[in-house]
Amino acid sequence: MGTEETVARLDLTRVDPDRIPAHLGLIMDGNGRWATERNLPRTAGHAAGEAVLFECVEGALAVGLRWLSAYTFSTENWTRSPDEVSFLMWFNEDILLRRLDSLDGMGVRLHFAGDLADERIPERNRRHMRDAVARTRDNERLALVLAFNYGGRAEIMRAVQILAAEVAAGHRNACAIRERDLAGHFYVPGMPDPDVIVRTSGEMRISNFLLWGSAYAELVFTDTLWPDFGAQDLVDAIIEFQMRGRRFGGAVSPGSPEETDG
Repeated sequence: MGTEETVARLDLTRVDPDRIPAHLGLIMDGNGRWATERNLPRTAGHAAGEAVLFECVEGALAVGLRWLSAYTFSTENWTRSPDEVSFLMWFNEDILLRRLDSLDGMGVRLHFAGDLADERIPERNRRHMRDAVARTRDNERLALVLAFNYGGRAEIMRAVQILAAEVAAGHRNACAIRERDLAGHFYVPGMPDPDVIVRTSGEMRISNFLLWGSAYAELVFTDTLWPDFGAQDLVDAIIEFQMRGRRFGGAVSPGSPEETDG
């Protein structure tokens, strides 16, 4: 489905254009269950989920989202069957080869968050990721972060190790380290914290996704399996986010706009 078709069928009437989240994260869960329910191999669920991800990119562009991150392969996913892991490795490469022209044409800037130096990742795959980042680096409509070989704990540990090495080398005072210094060594420096994280398939956990940034993220859970999700579901999650009152640990005065928002 093309961008114009996607936009044409979206109901944006309840979206407040002045309260679009800066960053929305997607935990795309349920591909395997979707396939199993149809007596298909698990890999068929991943293939079906690809189209959904790019429909959501179109929906994000339509609503004016600036950052969209998607959990495509976690550090824990290596424990899956060798056949499924192999499929996901080459499927990632295939997506880049088939979708890069379209993403670039829509003004999408690609980032990859995760340990891309992992020797288990095929070198061709890493090369295509580097090429995609280089080709789209000047695009400004939407930043799409693909969390690939990603783990939130591993990201924090990596940043701590870098800071520790700087302290050991005498380049940094340990007592002067601030939160921004740690975040500056994350996989995508400058990426805003997610305002909202959406997880499909009925599971209610964040599964090691953007642990640092999700401290005050609004969580939206849906029973919909990822291959049945779509751009309107993304828009509806944004509407739900806009209905919530965000206090970041502070109190809300009676009668304030934040209180009446829910």
